[in-house]
Amino acid sequence: MATYSGISAEAFRHPLDKQAEQALRSVPGFDLIARKFVEFIYERPQLVYLMGNSIQVGPRQYSTLYRILRECVRDLDVYPEPKVFVSQDPQVNSYSLGNEQPYIVINTALLDLLNEDEIRCVIAHELGHIKCGHTLLIQMAIWTMNAASVIGELTFGLGNIISSGLMLAFYEWRRKAELSSDRAALLVMDDVNLVMQTMMKLSGGSSKYLHECNLSEFKQQGVDYQNLDEDGLNQIYKLLVYNGFQGMMLSHPFPIDRCQYLQEWAKSLEYQQIRQGHYTREQKEVSVTQTSSDRTQEVDSLKQEIEDLQKEIDRLKNRL
Repeated sequence: MATYSGISAEAFRHPLDKQAEQALRSVPGFDLIARKFVEFIYERPQLVYLMGNSIQVGPRQYSTLYRILRECVRDLDVYPEPKVFVSQDPQVNSYSLGNEQPYIVINTALLDLLNEDEIRCVIAHELGHIKCGHTLLIQMAIWTMNAASVIGELTFGLGNIISSGLMLAFYEWRRKAELSSDRAALLVMDDVNLVMQTMMKLSGGSSKYLHECNLSEFKQQGVDYQNLDEDGLNQIYKLLVYNGFQGMMLSHPFPIDRCQYLQEWAKSLEYQQIRQGHYTREQKEVSVTQTSSDRTQEVDSLKQEIEDLQKEIDRLKNRL
């Protein structure tokens, strides 16, 4: 396993991730919502929920996961070290959230399906999200999607029409952000086949029939999938499926697509240079400590803005 001391997220972020984020941030009002509402409305309640309804990983609690986390944090030079929670859930999944207090959630079903190396791959992937600053945007996406639904109900669907472009921008960015985190996993593992094997298991792996899954066949499936593009109509169908043609927009690219992107990067000069220690490093900045008075003023301001928002919602309800 390689260690990348001082590495900046810019060293491995996928250009499509950067482009999609720039497009998302260009939406009017984006920065205001991100700064004022996300942490106050979503992050803290979710952290309280996890502390009360899951198992927090530590030196004497899921010690193997804790060791893997510490090693991956070291390898990607992630600070601060995020908390990790294990949630009792039959869905094979993991995710990372949190801005001031980042955290990773791993479902028990994922732990039961993957071996230790593959779990390391997943943790490195989630740390990639944290390293790239994706978690703040993911939280904002969740909050905005819920808010858009409320606004849509209050305005007879008009809010949904107004926010459709924003929703498309959020989903497009979320899919592209996965490509950067896949790169983080590859940097830590330095084994593209292992990362692809993990994706194969997450796509349709079964603990009972795992011995019948074949990575070579999965790679060939990827070739066959790419060949579908020879028919232009299939390219349109792919776009439609990603953007809600079957009822729900997809927050992740197809694993087959992700494997294709990752194989290309594994062969690139950029990847080889990073492996040799030639990469963009973090620029250390002097931080100014926020005073207790400043924090109190900020909390009061947030409370007032939320109260104003609630009054506006109540006013709209009374008019309907």
